[in-house]
Parts: sequence; C-alpha cells; structure tokens
Amino acid sequence: MFDFIFKRTTDQAAELQAAVATPEQGAAAAASASRRDEQAQCAAGLAGNEAAAVQLILQSEFAGVRLAAAEHVQSQAYLEQVLQAMRNTDRRVAKLMQGRLDAIRYQQAERQKAQACLELAQRLLQDEKLTPNQVADLDRQWQVTAAVPELAEPFASARAALAARLQAQVDLQRAIIDALAALRQLPSAGLPPEEAQQALERHVAAHAGYQQAPEHNALPKHLLSDFAQALEQSRAALASAATAATTAGQRAAAAPETLPTAGEPAVAAAPAGQVEVPAKSSTPAARPPKQPAAPKETDKKFLETLDAMDAALAQGLLHAAADHDKWLKEHKTRLTPAQTDRLNHVRAELKRLGDWARWGGNVSREELVKAVEELPALGLAMSELAKKVGSMRERWKSLDAVSGHAPKSLWERFDTACTTAYAPAAAHFKQLADERHANAAKAQALVDETRAMAASAAGEGADLKNVAAAGQRLRQMWGRLGTIDRKEKRKLDQAFDKALSQMLAPLAEQRKIETAKREQLIAEAEQMQPGDRHTLDHLRRLQERWQEQAKALPLERKAEQALWQRFRAACDTIFNKRKESAHAADHERKAHLHAREALCQELETATFSGDDKAQLAAIAKTLRDAASTWHASGGVPRAAEARILQRYNAALAAVQGQADAIKRRAGAAQANALRDKLRLCQALESAIGTPADGAAIDGADWQSRWSALPPLAAEYERALHGRFNAALAALDGKRSAYAEQLERNRTKLLDEVLRLEIVAGVDSGAEFARERLKMQVEVLQSSLKSGQKPQSAGSAYLQLCAMPALADARTASRIEQLFRRIGASERA
Repeated sequence: MFDFIFKRTTDQAAELQAAVATPEQGAAAAASASRRDEQAQCAAGLAGNEAAAVQLILQSEFAGVRLAAAEHVQSQAYLEQVLQAMRNTDRRVAKLMQGRLDAIRYQQAERQKAQACLELAQRLLQDEKLTPNQVADLDRQWQVTAAVPELAEPFASARAALAARLQAQVDLQRAIIDALAALRQLPSAGLPPEEAQQALERHVAAHAGYQQAPEHNALPKHLLSDFAQALEQSRAALASAATAATTAGQRAAAAPETLPTAGEPAVAAAPAGQVEVPAKSSTPAARPPKQPAAPKETDKKFLETLDAMDAALAQGLLHAAADHDKWLKEHKTRLTPAQTDRLNHVRAELKRLGDWARWGGNVSREELVKAVEELPALGLAMSELAKKVGSMRERWKSLDAVSGHAPKSLWERFDTACTTAYAPAAAHFKQLADERHANAAKAQALVDETRAMAASAAGEGADLKNVAAAGQRLRQMWGRLGTIDRKEKRKLDQAFDKALSQMLAPLAEQRKIETAKREQLIAEAEQMQPGDRHTLDHLRRLQERWQEQAKALPLERKAEQALWQRFRAACDTIFNKRKESAHAADHERKAHLHAREALCQELETATFSGDDKAQLAAIAKTLRDAASTWHASGGVPRAAEARILQRYNAALAAVQGQADAIKRRAGAAQANALRDKLRLCQALESAIGTPADGAAIDGADWQSRWSALPPLAAEYERALHGRFNAALAALDGKRSAYAEQLERNRTKLLDEVLRLEIVAGVDSGAEFARERLKMQVEVLQSSLKSGQKPQSAGSAYLQLCAMPALADARTASRIEQLFRRIGASERA
C-alpha cells in the first residue's frame, strides 16, 4: 500500500536534531501571542489617530492588527504611504488603501470638473454676446459631473444670472420686434399730426434706449438697423402727410366760400394725401347718385390671393407668401383704405419674416460652411465624400429658395470650402476615369495581339500547343482587365471573341484528331487480359503514351477530364482483377491471426497458485513464454493487426496486474504493521507521561506486544524500534525525566504535524487556521531564503515517526490522516 516505506532512507543528522527538545519555541509562541493581543488593543484604541495608525501598520507583523489599524487611515498622504509600504507585504491592506485613494481621486476629478463649470459660467456672465447654445453646453457639462455640495450653490447663482440674461435678451428682442411693427403701422394709423409726432418721438427715445440696453450686443445685427430704417421711413411719411395737409388747407382758405352754381362740379374735401378727380357733368342739373358697381372678378381674385398670403405667413410659408405677393404686385386694383392698410400690414409682416429668414438662413449657411470645412478631417470614403459635398450644395440651394440669396463673401467662402473638400474625390474619380481609359487601351492591345496570333496560327507549321497556351493566357488576361466604360466594353468584347475564335480554329481541328487517338488508347486498355503476364508492361506503355499525347497537345479541360476518367477506369479494372488473385495469401495471415488469438485466450484465462513468491515466479515465466510465442508467429492481416495487438497488450496487463496486486498486498501488510507499531509507541509514551498512581508498567508485556507485530522496512523498523526501546529504558528509574521530555516535545510534534499537513496538502481544521497561515508564511520564506529543494513528505513523516512526544487523540488522528495521504501520494 505504501511503496515509499521500501524506498526512503533516514538521515542520521536529521534524526538526532529531531530528538533534541526545543523549549524556546513554546516561549516564543507565547511572546508572539502576547504581542498580538497588545497590538490589537492598541489598534482598537486609535480613535481616528491616523499618524499612530500608520506607525502601527508599518511596525506590526500581524495581518489582523494591520487591517484593523488601516480602518483609521483616511487622508491621501497617509494612504499613499501605507500603500507603498504594504504593496508587496499585505494584500488586504494594500487593496483597502488603493480603493480609498481611487475614491479620493475620483472626488478630486469631479470637483475639478465642477470648478471648470463654475469658471465657465462666470466667464459667460462677463461675455457681452451670450448665446443659448453656450448655456446649453454648460448645462450638459454640469449634468455629467458628480454633485459637489460646496460648489452647487455658487453654480446655481451663476446659472440663475445666466438665465436672467437670456430672459432679458428675449424680452428686449420681443420689445424691439413689437415696437418695429407699431412703428411701421404709424403712418397708416390715421392719428393727428401732433399725436403721430409724439409717438414717433417715443419710438426715437426707445431706439436710443435699445442701443444702450445691457444685452444689445446679443441682438441680431439687422434688428436695430431695421428699426432705425423704419424710423426714417415713418419720419418721412409723416412729414409728407403734414405737407400735404398744409397745402390742402391753404387751397381751401383761398377758394370763395360760395355754393357751387349750376353746371359747376362739387369738389369734396379729400383726405390728406389723396386727390379725387371730379366727374364731368353733361347736364346742368344734378344727376342722381350711381348705384355701386358689382365687384369685378379681378378684385375677388386679388382679395383671395391676399387672404392666401396672410394664411401662408401665419403658417410660416415664406416662399408661398412671396409668390402671392409677386402676383399681387403684377395685378393692381382699386382698394379701400382698410384693404390698403391690411395689404401694407401683410407686406410689412412678410418683410419682417423675410428678414428673420435671411438672418436664420445666414446662420444656417455659416453652420453649413463650417460643416463643409470639417469634411477633409473626417477621412470619408471618396463616394461618401462626393455625396456629402453634393448634399451640402443642395442644402445651400434650398436655403436660397427659402431665405433669399446669400452675401457674396459667404457664397465664395462656401464654394471654396466645397471645392477644397471635393478635391480628393475629384482626383480619385479622375484617376478612376484614367484607369478605365488605360484598361480600354490594354483591351485594344489584347485584341490586336489576338488578331496577329490568329494570322500566324492560320499558316502551316504553327505550334498548336503554344496556340492553346496563348489562348488560355489571353482569356486570363482579358478576365483580369479592370473596369471599362460600358460603351467601349461591349465593342471590345465582340472584337476579342471574334479574333480568339479565328486564332483557335486550327487548334479545334487538331484536337478532334487527338480525341480520336485517346479513344483508341481507351479501347486497347479495355481489350487487355488481366491474367496475361505482359499485361502490366503493356498497360504501363499505354499510360506513357497517354502522358506524351497530353503533353504534346492538351485538350479542353472538360473533354480531357472525361477521357482520362474512362482510361483510368479501364486501368483500375485490370488492377482489381489482378488483386483478386492475391487474396490467397491472406489465408496464411489469417492462420497467424488464429494462433495469436489462442495465445491471448491462454493469457486471459491464466491462474496461479501457491504463496506470493511462487505466484510471482510463475507469472514471470508465463510472460516470458508469451513474448517468445508472439514473436515467433508470422504477420496477420493489416485490418486485424491493431486489434490483436491491443488484445495481447490487455492480456499482458491483466497478468501483470495480478503480480501488482500481490505486491500491493505485501505493501498493505507493511503499512498496517507500521500503523500498529506507531500506535504501540504512542500508547507506551502516553502511559509513561501519565502521572504515576502507584501502578508499575510491565516492560516485558510491552516487549511481547512489540514482538508480536511483523517487522517493517529497515529505516522505519530502526526509527520506531529506537523510539520504543528509549521508552522501555525510561521505565528503569528515568520515568519522570522521560515524561518531561515527552511533554516538552508535544509542542514540537504539533508544529511538525502542522508543517507536514501543509506540505502534504491536508486540512488542519478550523482551530489551527491561524497557526497554519503563519506556518505557511514561514515555510515559504525559509524555502526562498535557503534556495534548496524542500524535504519530501515521506522523509518528513519518517522523522515524525521517530520523534518521542505525547499526543492526544486529535493529534494521533491527524498523524494517521497524514499517514493515509502520504501513502496515496507515494503510490501515485
């Protein structure tokens, strides 16, 4: 069971060293436990003292104490110091320090982001031209930043100030737009001159206030200029109206204040700015008033178009509204004052929205120019780049249709950007066009070459093999030609096919003759007799002739392959028939197979009797005889060779297994004897170590019990016998001294058992977890320092068996568990 019993040797020096007691180890363990408890109490009383915690971590040799002290370290400087010291010493403490450092650095990074957002908000507050896009970007940056309480309130104040500025911009722009609309309606409002002039002065004062407003820099550039232009127009209109009113008053004062006589037309006072032409009277008597004429179709259409224009403006359809306005300008008609005012109002609204559209169109054009200027840096494919540039130009055209024409400088900038962005695509497409032209030139050259070869192949003495190779080469070259324009591709294909057909016409005639020769070879192969002794030579000559003809002039691939398959089938038929005559030789191989199967059967049923030694001798003889019989037999069929060899090896393994079982039984007996003698030594030492109660220990009885057990291997017999004799010798007056020695060795025995459990990979139990961890570190450090190969488990166990020491039931159980594990590993 335990083969290592017969293989291990005992080191005398190690044996002597294990026999010497080391009481200092117990004192060292007690001192270590005392230091651990003291440091643990110190760690529990730190109460957030980081400096003391760092000092304790750096000085303590206990992992639990270091981890408890690490809980009190929070500042970044101390965290980095502990992490640097514990990186390769204590993984748990280093991991805790690294996690806290990462959290601190994350908080610092988020604080920097929040500070950057606050600084950006403050810069925006100082910026004269604040735009909503800048504030929106600021909000997005703040949203992806973790909350920083100390900066949240300053940022909220700055953000509220920015919102107030944006609202002030909106209010100022709305006020200017409303004032502009009122200013444009002032000349047609019909106010008295004094009130109209006062209203105009209020608008002038308002315009001055708008120019001094804090947010006037953020207004659209054209809005204040439009307002100033509207002021000038209204001032001129009011002045013209006042002049007309003064002229009319002067004329009325100069006229005689009498009623019109018969035959004179009556002239009514017309509104200022309007002159009514008096109608001619054909009779001196006053005519009755005319009935109002029915509205003309043109007037009805005019009003419908005006309504459509107003509806288009309400829906924001400036293009449709401009078309309606164009029609209205082309079709003039007589309108009432109310209709004129409405037309003027609608056209003013059209102009205002058109101005906004032009401003928005220019902004969109600026964005479009910026997008085009960024295209070269995107690294797009040429086709996608061309589509992008084309779509940008279409968008520019659509903006022209909606927002009017762009400024010339902006158009030139856009056109330059499009030309620059499209330059790589233009060069690429030009290169493709050049390649197509070059490919067309190559194709024409191939057509010319094919025609020249067709002319040379038509003459006598032409090498048809070279013609066939040239035809294949020309086809491959034609297939590898690149892209050609569609118009030229069709013509070139037709010309090449015609020239190639002319070149291969003589080759086709010769291939018919070669096909007939191949058919003759196939017929000769089919007529051969398999039993003729000269069949193989004749068949070989036919194959050589086939190869010569194939090399002289190859046929078309499909025809060549079909003829070759027929010729090969005829040859295979001959070979198969000849193989049938060779089957007789298989009978001899089968006879050999039967002999080997009988040998396997004999090995599989072999049994052996007698003692172990006789059985081992009989097994060895059987194996030798089987090997000689196996090698004496001849070959077997190839199909059964692997199978019979596998069966033979399995039978040999079964016989050898019987021998191995006999050896294992002997090993198990030795193992049981070792276990019994070890238990006997432990029992005798336990009796010696028990306080004397007046009863004497019978040494003869213990000696008889030892003699009753079978002997062990030399090294284990010598070790255990020496331990047993030392215990018996202690009975003669030295019992107390030996008992003290056994008690002193108890701690050493526990340490050696724990060390051997670590080496053998045996679980020590939960109560020994702390000591096992410490022992593992010591074993690893000692092995790294010494640089020597560690002692084997069998040798260490032999020393453990030779050590006299008191052992309780738990320790004895652990020793036997080691005994079973080490024996299993030694067998493996």
